[in-house]
Amino acid sequence: MVYDQRSALSNYISTLLSSGKVVFTAEEAKQALDIGRGAFLDAAGRLQRRKALLSPRRGFYVIVPPQYASWGAPPPAWYIDALMHHEKQAYYVGLLKAAELHGATHQAVMEFQVVAAKRLPRIRAGRNLIAFYYRKEVATVQVGIEERKTDTGMMKVSSAALTAFDLLRYPQASGGIDNIATVLSDLGAAIDSEQLGILSTVMERPVVQRLGYLLDRLGHDQVTHSMRSSLLATGSPRWTELDRKEASDPDFAPEPLERNERWRVIVRREPETDE
Repeated sequence: MVYDQRSALSNYISTLLSSGKVVFTAEEAKQALDIGRGAFLDAAGRLQRRKALLSPRRGFYVIVPPQYASWGAPPPAWYIDALMHHEKQAYYVGLLKAAELHGATHQAVMEFQVVAAKRLPRIRAGRNLIAFYYRKEVATVQVGIEERKTDTGMMKVSSAALTAFDLLRYPQASGGIDNIATVLSDLGAAIDSEQLGILSTVMERPVVQRLGYLLDRLGHDQVTHSMRSSLLATGSPRWTELDRKEASDPDFAPEPLERNERWRVIVRREPETDE
């Protein structure tokens, strides 16, 4: 009987794969196969041990197609939208992963980075690591969220403008100020100036200041005019550090090299970009 249940689940998975689907929920499988929870978990457990199936979240399953057996999972882009729908959470693929999708990266991105409206633990899915970064109100940046086609459907991705802001908003996830500058040097050409201005109204002012300074410095000053207008609409901002890490310890912080009046940014070390 156990063998039949496992075989039935295997056949169900094969049917899903043949129709281009790589995900299903426990409830969907139990209903389709007309089996109970215990029987399903037993069959699913056997397939998980054979590395044909994985469960990144309780009740949510990802099929591992044969061509991805050595990786232990298909690409996260294949199932991230379905996973976040299962979690009932607003999200978008962002940061360095989004920059890569926009053609702006100089090295392999080690994490599949997702910005979500809830604090979620990381997921190890085979060789892939899905890392989540928290933004309380994803709806406030909706203008900067795009839909991208994937091999199995769609996923939400931050636009070039929103990606640029997030690189400065989550500097540790972005590899530090040097890597941010390197990515922005390529990403700048894809940024929509009007969208940059709109997003500036909902971003933290220091983030807007740092991004404005870097884009100007990297030769993308043509896209920063509306952003600066949005920044100044509520008065002159306070001075902010370009790299908070550089100034974290007053006893060891380098003396400022520049105090940029246009963006009111204190620069203690010029960012270095990879050529």
